[in-house]
Amino acid sequence: MLLSVLRSSVEISALLFGWTTKLHSRMSSSCPPRAALCQMNVTADKRANLRAAQELLEEAKRRGANMAFLPEAFDYIGSSREETLALSETLLGDTMMQYALMARKLDIWLSLGGFHERGCDLEAESRICNSHVIVNNQGEIVSTYRKCHLFDVELPEKGVSLSESAYTIPGPSLVPPVQTPIGKLGLGVCYDLRFPEFSLALQKSGAEILTFPSAFTEVTGAAHWEVLLRARAIENQCYVLAAAQVGRHHDRRSSYGHSLAVDPWGVVTADCGGERAGVALVEVDLDQIHSVRRNMPLQKHRRDAAFYASLEGKSQT
Repeated sequence: MLLSVLRSSVEISALLFGWTTKLHSRMSSSCPPRAALCQMNVTADKRANLRAAQELLEEAKRRGANMAFLPEAFDYIGSSREETLALSETLLGDTMMQYALMARKLDIWLSLGGFHERGCDLEAESRICNSHVIVNNQGEIVSTYRKCHLFDVELPEKGVSLSESAYTIPGPSLVPPVQTPIGKLGLGVCYDLRFPEFSLALQKSGAEILTFPSAFTEVTGAAHWEVLLRARAIENQCYVLAAAQVGRHHDRRSSYGHSLAVDPWGVVTADCGGERAGVALVEVDLDQIHSVRRNMPLQKHRRDAAFYASLEGKSQT
C-alpha cells in the first residue's frame, strides 16, 4: 500500500514537473527576441578596438541579447588611404576569426557591419570592399554583403569631404535577406540608407528588419540620421536597426553616434546617445510587423513598376 502511494506521488510529481517545464518552455519561447545595438568609438588600433567590442558583446549577452549589431568600420578607422588599405584583412584573417570565436563562446549571432575586406587583387586594384558580415552562434559566416553605394561627398561649407571610392570597390549586388534568431534581416551599410529603392527591394524579398551599420559624420548625422531611419521603417513597415560609430577617431574624422532602433510604426525604441560607446537593447516583436502591414497594406496598394516608370522620358514644356 505504502509503495503504491509512493509510486502514485512520484507519478503525479513527474506529471506536474513535465507540465511546468512545458509551460515554462512555451513562456520562454513566446518572449520577443532581443537585439543589442553596440555603439563604438574606434581608432586605427585594431587590438584596442577588438577589446572594446568584446566588452560590449559580453554586456549584450548578459542582458539577454540573441543577436548583437556592431557599426560600420568596427574593426578600425584609418587616418589615411594608405593606412586603411594596409590594415585590411580577408574574411579568413585574424580579426574575423576572433569574432567567430566570440560568437561561439557567447552563443550569440553577430552583425559585423563595414568590415574592411581585402580582396585577392589588392595590389592590382588598390581598393578593398566595405563588407557587412553575418556570423551565427556557431561562429560561421552565413551572409556577406558588400556596400553598393559609396560615400563620395563634398560639402565645403559644412567641412565634410570624403571619397570612399578612392579605397573601396562598390559591391556588385544586394544579397537576399537572411534568417536570424530575431527575424529575417535585410543587409545594408551606412550610405545605402539614403536610397529608398534599396530598402524596398529588401522588403519585397522578405526582410522584416533592415539594418544599416554606420559611421555618419556629425554634420550629416545631425541633419538626416533619425529622419532617414524612421522613414525607411515607416515606408517599409519594418524594424530598422542601426549601430553607429561615435566621437573622434582621428584629427580629421568624428562620428555622430545615436545608434537607433526604430519599430515598424516609426517609433524610436532605443538610442545610444551621441557622447560615448555603449549598448542599447531592443525587443523585436515580429507580430507588430504583421499587424502594421495587415492594418495598412501598403504592398497591396502599391502600383506595378510600369506605373511608376511611366514618367520616364517625359517632361513638361
